[in-house]
Amino acid sequence: MGYGKWITGAVGWALGGPIGGILGFAVAAFLEGNSEHVTGTPYTKTEERNSFLVSLLVLSSSVMKADGRIMKSELDFVKKFIAQNFGQEAATESARLLKDILTKDVDIISVGSQIKGYMNPESRIQLLHFLTGIALADGTVSSDELVVLRKIALALGIRQNESESVFAMFDKGIDAAYQVLEIDKSATDEEVKKAYKKLAKKHHPDKVSSLGNDVQKAAEERFKSIAEAYEKIKKDRGIV
Repeated sequence: MGYGKWITGAVGWALGGPIGGILGFAVAAFLEGNSEHVTGTPYTKTEERNSFLVSLLVLSSSVMKADGRIMKSELDFVKKFIAQNFGQEAATESARLLKDILTKDVDIISVGSQIKGYMNPESRIQLLHFLTGIALADGTVSSDELVVLRKIALALGIRQNESESVFAMFDKGIDAAYQVLEIDKSATDEEVKKAYKKLAKKHHPDKVSSLGNDVQKAAEERFKSIAEAYEKIKKDRGIV
C-alpha cells in the first residue's frame, strides 16, 4: 500500500507552500516505484489534524538530522507515536514518507511561517513538545538539537519563556520546575500559585480538541507536567 489513504486525507493548508513542495517530492519519489493508485477515506477526520501530522513529520526530519546522524531510536519514537495515536497503518505509511523527507533540506523559517499562519498557538506548542520528545529519544538532547528546537520555536512564533518551559518538562529537577511554570526561583508563594493557575488554564488539553481525541490525549502529558512542577515546588517550599 502507498501513501494514498493518508496523503489524500492530508489535503488542506499543509499541501500548499513550502510544506507542499517537500511533500510533493516525497510522494512523487515513492510513487515512481508504486503503480497502485490509492484513493479513499483519510485516517483522520479534519484537515486541521492531518496538516498537524504532516507538519510534525516535516519538522521531525530537521530535529533528527540536527546532530549529523539519524538515530534508530528517533525513527522508532516517531513511528511509535503515530502508531499509538493514529494506528499501525498510518505509522507504516508515515515512516516511509519520513524516509523520503529526510533526503530533503527543510527551510525551518519558511515552514514555521506557514504553520504559524494556520495553526493556533496551543497546537504549535504541542507540536514543539512532540519534537522535543523526538530529540530526547536517544536519552539526551544534544546542543545541536537544542539549537534546532529553538530555531523551530522561533519560526513557529512561540515566545522564549514558553519554549523553555516545554524543554524543562523533560527535566525533573527543581530548577526545571520553575522554568516549566515560567517563573524565577525568587517568585513569592502567591506568584507560584498564580503562575500554575494561569498555565493550567492556558494549556488545558481541550485547547487542542480540534486536532482529535488522540492528540488531545497526548496533550494531557504536557498538562500533567505542569501539575507535577507545581507539586514539586510546593513540596520544596512547604506550601499547603
